[in-house]
Amino acid sequence: MLTAPTSTGGDTSLAATGPLIDVVIPVYNEQGSLEPSVRRLHRFLDDHLPFAWRIVIADNASTDATPTIAAALARELPNTEVLRLAAKGRGRALRAAWSRGDADVRCYMDVDLSTDLRALLPLIAGLVSGHSDLAIGTRLAPGSRVTRGPKRELISRAYNRLLRIVLRARFSDAQCGFKAISATAAGTLLPDVRDDGWFFDTELLVLAQRRGLRIHEVAVDWVDDPDSSVAIVSTAIADLRGVARLLLQSRFARFALVGLASTLAYVVLYLLLRSALAPLWANGIALALTALANTQANRHLTFGLRGTDRLVSQHAAGLAAFAVALALTEGALAALTAIDPGGSRALETAVLMVASVAGTVGRYLALRLVITRGATAAQRQPSSLRFARRAARDRPRSRTSARARPATPAQPCPEPPGRR
Repeated sequence: MLTAPTSTGGDTSLAATGPLIDVVIPVYNEQGSLEPSVRRLHRFLDDHLPFAWRIVIADNASTDATPTIAAALARELPNTEVLRLAAKGRGRALRAAWSRGDADVRCYMDVDLSTDLRALLPLIAGLVSGHSDLAIGTRLAPGSRVTRGPKRELISRAYNRLLRIVLRARFSDAQCGFKAISATAAGTLLPDVRDDGWFFDTELLVLAQRRGLRIHEVAVDWVDDPDSSVAIVSTAIADLRGVARLLLQSRFARFALVGLASTLAYVVLYLLLRSALAPLWANGIALALTALANTQANRHLTFGLRGTDRLVSQHAAGLAAFAVALALTEGALAALTAIDPGGSRALETAVLMVASVAGTVGRYLALRLVITRGATAAQRQPSSLRFARRAARDRPRSRTSARARPATPAQPCPEPPGRR
């Protein structure tokens, strides 16, 4: 449950030029740092940002004076709003703030403003131009200037190294509290991000990378907040659980599980048939049955395909891979017989397993090639800010500044605030 945003007082009547930028500050029990940070951010945006902008204080269930301070700031400072949520979670706050409203670019930064604000314009520039879909500040790229203790430095580098190894992440810094996303990318990604806590950032970036969206990185100057309330141990455990969940969702992990199951089924079938048939016949029948099941399982589980679309061509690719696997396994059996005619059943099975795994990999590559070639142009179409603007032309609206909006009364189920 969330309450309606508190709109700004004041009316400067400045006509907006270019896109609207939302700058979200998620907060939980930040009564000490909220006011000076918001005032500092407000001054910076007023002096340096050449676009219409709006500050959104996303309060996720604070129990101290944070809601009162946030409401007072919204009444006093133009272009400042409060979004009050009844449940805790930084990811939940960001999802709520980024899902509402009409901003073309949605940013967020930590309330301690550890990141030098001069990096904000480089952060959003690629999104405004339509070149990128997401942008992140990074403390781990060449050119970054970071001041923090060795413990946090080690944890940060170890976590991002883990993401590169396990999830094949190509971004350098998942958890820097300084990010931006286009309206189009937000609409595409947010419904599929499950985490409501600190892992929200990582899951968002991994999903964006897997869908081929462009992620722009900006080297930042960053100074550690010694009073940070983040619980390192519990956050790290939650992050590791999230990494494991995303790993199981990855195409490669699903392929590996399917491959493991089909290899075990192949070995069991071979051993059962081997007691009654010659090795070549037992191998051929076991391989044929498991190859058919493997192809169908990979269609459904690895590639997420349903129905009969391109079913024939995909099974034809699987059949070609089966022929290769059959040649590999039959050749391995023939070679083993020539080298050691009296070889044990265990050695025979081990040789066939190795050859079968090679065939399974070949089947995956053949299926991926066929499925990739059959992808529609719509599936390969990149996302960018210009598509959001194209959609916006179908629903006319005025482009007056967020500063000129009158206050909006609270509602139980708030509608996205418009600019009038």
